[in-house]
Amino acid sequence: MSTTPLPGIGVQYDLTLRDHRHLSVVAHRDGTRTLSAYRADDPDACSLSLHLSGPEAAVLADTLEPNDHSPSLLHTTDLGLVAERLPLSATSYWNGRVLGDARLRTETGASVVAVLRRAEAIPSPAPDFRLAGGDTLIVIGTREGVDAAAAILERD
Repeated sequence: MSTTPLPGIGVQYDLTLRDHRHLSVVAHRDGTRTLSAYRADDPDACSLSLHLSGPEAAVLADTLEPNDHSPSLLHTTDLGLVAERLPLSATSYWNGRVLGDARLRTETGASVVAVLRRAEAIPSPAPDFRLAGGDTLIVIGTREGVDAAAAILERD
């Protein structure tokens, strides 16, 4: 893998796969990422380019390299539970409201186990915890419960 600084833009990471295809990721200064794949028969011809938000890039990174080395990690396939990061937009209905008002556990059975705010993690937020745009809620529950919690949090 090679790294190339892109002044004013960010950093480009280039990777050649074992079948000699080329991938690149541009890590933009604003936190977004551009993932590009190039044609095997013409390494200068881009066959796919995706522009990902910061949260989308984080989900993709977690998917590509799940941290399943810890013996205390919850294995979703064994227990039927999933854990997801649910971002709260700055324009969200829940921005400035307390977590308990969302009634996530009551309505969906899913639990908010932590809130990520800037560079800080707030574990086990209480019902009186005030949500803010830009927060990312770590929610655990059944697939259906987490999907229902996401729908509640996406309310306009």
